[in-house]
Amino acid sequence: MKTYPVTKNQDLTVDIIDLTHEGMGIAKVEGYPLFIENALPGETVEIHVLKVGNKFGFAKVKNFIKKSAHRVENADEKLIRTGIAPLAHLSYDQQLIFKQEQVANVMKKVAKMPEVPVLPTIGMTDPTGYRNKAQIPVRRVENQLQTGFYRKNSHDLVPIEHFYIQDPAIDAAIIQIRDILRRFHVKPYNEETNEGFLRHLIIRKGHYTDEMMVVFVTRKEKFFQVDQILAQITQALPNVVTVVQNINEDKTNVILGKQEKVLFGPGYITDQLLGKTYHISAKSFYQVNTLQAEKLYQTAYDFAQLSPEDIVIDAYSGIGTIGLSVADKVKHVYGMEVVEEAVQDAIANAKLNGFTNTTYVTGSAEKVMAQWVKEGIQPDVIFVDPPRKGLTPSFIEASCQMNPEKIVYVSCNPATMARDLVHFAQLGYTAQQVQPVDLFPMTSHVETVTLLSKLDSAEYVKIDISMNEFDVTKAEMKSTYSNIKQYVLENFGLKVSSLYISQVKKMCGLEVGENYNLSKKENNRVPTCPPHKVEAIMDAFKYFKLI
Repeated sequence: MKTYPVTKNQDLTVDIIDLTHEGMGIAKVEGYPLFIENALPGETVEIHVLKVGNKFGFAKVKNFIKKSAHRVENADEKLIRTGIAPLAHLSYDQQLIFKQEQVANVMKKVAKMPEVPVLPTIGMTDPTGYRNKAQIPVRRVENQLQTGFYRKNSHDLVPIEHFYIQDPAIDAAIIQIRDILRRFHVKPYNEETNEGFLRHLIIRKGHYTDEMMVVFVTRKEKFFQVDQILAQITQALPNVVTVVQNINEDKTNVILGKQEKVLFGPGYITDQLLGKTYHISAKSFYQVNTLQAEKLYQTAYDFAQLSPEDIVIDAYSGIGTIGLSVADKVKHVYGMEVVEEAVQDAIANAKLNGFTNTTYVTGSAEKVMAQWVKEGIQPDVIFVDPPRKGLTPSFIEASCQMNPEKIVYVSCNPATMARDLVHFAQLGYTAQQVQPVDLFPMTSHVETVTLLSKLDSAEYVKIDISMNEFDVTKAEMKSTYSNIKQYVLENFGLKVSSLYISQVKKMCGLEVGENYNLSKKENNRVPTCPPHKVEAIMDAFKYFKLI
């Protein structure tokens, strides 16, 4: 039996030497790492060991012996425990430095490009109350309907009224709607029994318009007393211009179901971004921090140095926010997106802003790009803003075949961005500079904008690339289902099935086999991966660099 220098439930005094990429303090005992919530570098703390794994363990702070000069006193521990604001205890100037260092670290270790400048993180004047969207679980706590957020690594609801990073008007609306629902005895959802009615409450708010959307995520379609509930909500909250019901009958961790009903209003709200107007529906992707999104996109446009004759491609275009923001500055914008509803939103938003020089199509980015290569479309600039999993090799290759002067890569995951820069460099496009932008203050997440320029053809030799040459691909090749199962067993003491791994892959946007969600049992009931195993599998994905 393997032994470790620490044991579960042991009390120790340790020095915090660093932060994880998720903002947890790191201490080492005889070289063995312990990750500790609410602990900062430079602090000496008494801890209680919670869990011991093969490669690292977890502990909690019992007492502070020496505190960091950068600690924010009186930070709300509920916000840290739930993960709403895991860096609320760290001063904001240090948060920005931490995020710059995160990006510089992956540029050095993953991309192997330490020479590429990583600029200081662009932050906010006021890093609170910035979120224009809330997704709040609704559960029964102490025998009444309650709103709040889950304690980290669990589905235990912590009642919260002031979320700190959300627009205060959204916080106030949640409380008012919660109280209305209580008066009508609306039944909260019970995850364990898959009973009850209301699963989540979602609110979106226009930053510049103040228009508000309410989305009820329900287990069943039948909504008792809905007209009376709507009347009270719209009377109490005049800014609510539309209410939508999303029906999700599955026993799943996925928040939204496929079926929707507009209960009141047009089914969308209107907002502005960089002077352009957008209709935003319940499922639309729209950056949750409007002010910082404007800085993010403006940085991308500044890097691109666009001219009136430029042809622009907006990959992963969503509802069109990147491409439409420059449509009045270039000759033509082409956009593609895999979600049909988003494409229709982009087309409608182009019309709303009076643009006739845009083309939006539905399809996976790599397939559409390959088709556009065949059609001879020649972009001057490609903007790409992929999901957290980053880009596929086929998309990168198709982008480079189009021979644009510049590629501007907007990323929400520095690690996959750094991985992709390796492939771009092999094909002749090198990173010139990276600009981190803090869209999510008080959290460990950071967005980046990277400018890639085409090398002079005389200065490089084009080579054929085998994906086996990339470290990340080796990691992915090692990340077999068997290895993931072994990792979870060794580090968490849990057994997980291939079905569960496939379900979590789908949750993370990773490719899975066609029959990943088919039960082998005769009754064809598909079990859903429980939350604690989801967390363990996602930890394995991070270890194998899948996410």
